Amino acid sequence: MANDRDSRKVRFAAVIAGEAASVPPVWLMRQAGRYIPEYRQLRAKAGSFLDLCLNPELASEATLQPIRRFDFDAAILFADILLIPFALGQELSFAEGEGPRLKPPVAAADLKRFRTRNAVERLQPVFETVARTRSALEPNKALIGFAGAPWTVATYMLAGGPSEDPALLRRRWYDERDFIDELLAILVDATVDYLSMQIEAGADAVQIFDSWASGLPEEALRAVSLEPMRAIAERLKIRRPRTPVILFPKEVGAMAEAYALMGACDAVSIDFCTPWDFARRRLSPHAVVQGGLDPLLVVKGGAAMESAARRLIATFEGVPYIFNLGHGLTPDTPPENVARLVEIVRGG
Repeated sequence: MANDRDSRKVRFAAVIAGEAASVPPVWLMRQAGRYIPEYRQLRAKAGSFLDLCLNPELASEATLQPIRRFDFDAAILFADILLIPFALGQELSFAEGEGPRLKPPVAAADLKRFRTRNAVERLQPVFETVARTRSALEPNKALIGFAGAPWTVATYMLAGGPSEDPALLRRRWYDERDFIDELLAILVDATVDYLSMQIEAGADAVQIFDSWASGLPEEALRAVSLEPMRAIAERLKIRRPRTPVILFPKEVGAMAEAYALMGACDAVSIDFCTPWDFARRRLSPHAVVQGGLDPLLVVKGGAAMESAARRLIATFEGVPYIFNLGHGLTPDTPPENVARLVEIVRGG
């Protein structure tokens, strides 16, 4: 009889394929990051964040660090959602305390150049990271690849960095719809190629993050978020039919059901604003639900975190569920709280 450690990858694969488990598999968004000291040492060694992302040896080590420390059931590739615009030719940098910067902001004149660029050629180090990590991971651990959704990536490309006023980007879609739609189409093509290569290199599943899907009216949400993500998922299923696809449309409210209803969507990751009972009733019948815990509860720790985690697990008892957060771990998260959270998920 297989022991518990040997069964975890089986459990992760079975759950994302639609089977309920008495103990849900667990991994956390941003599980590799500044909250653990070994990552901070690695980051200092790399020189810059971009250098870290594009150094297969160091990026693989960053991916593996939280697995060694917390024994999660899945690792997620250490990379960044803005590597595709970097590969398309935008200058990418990460200033300490300021976030990413993309220069120059994308204009309509750039689209023809983007169309002729083979983005995956410049991203070969990422695929080497995947291969190295899959080789180093124990067989009972899953490896998740990822990419940013076209709309989220486009918001950075258009603003040259994090947008100070998302309403301005929404207005640009109303005013320059042909231009925005063409940019999104280019990003769909590049993302399909990028994720396909991650799968070929060894990723067991992929997640697509649409962190800027929030705040859009339904017409715009469908056009710039849902339909591009549907196109990516469906094309991935043609190329890699056995690889699960997880979608994370952040803060889309009841529209999360439209993502769950996609035939090519295996799992929907819910944010910390999504009511858990809504997700159980309206999402679980169509796709595996993942996530939901507020990351700030892991910063808080103690009884508040433990009670919420147990209630979340109880909400999804009897249906397929992957334990995760409603967004990523923050740099001020105590590592001991993460360790305790994993214990709770596993019945401690």
